[in-house]
Amino acid sequence: MPWCEDCAKYLAPSAMLSDGSCPKCLKPIADITINGQLTAKTINLKKLAQSSGEEDVSVPWHFKLLVGALIMYLSWRVIDLFR
Repeated sequence: MPWCEDCAKYLAPSAMLSDGSCPKCLKPIADITINGQLTAKTINLKKLAQSSGEEDVSVPWHFKLLVGALIMYLSWRVIDLFR
């Protein structure tokens, strides 16, 4: 489904204007065919997959702590199982 960055919402192909733009902000969203339907050929997946300038976010330290504690707990349960 087409996504409008400015309006921050998905649009159905039938909700877009005939030129392929957002009805609210009038910015172009995707190429359309003559009959107004979006197809796999008209959507540029490489352009959609590119990062929008956001930097990679690392895993939070408290998640790493939680995973470490879980590994220690499960290891202790396995050791306790054979005692």
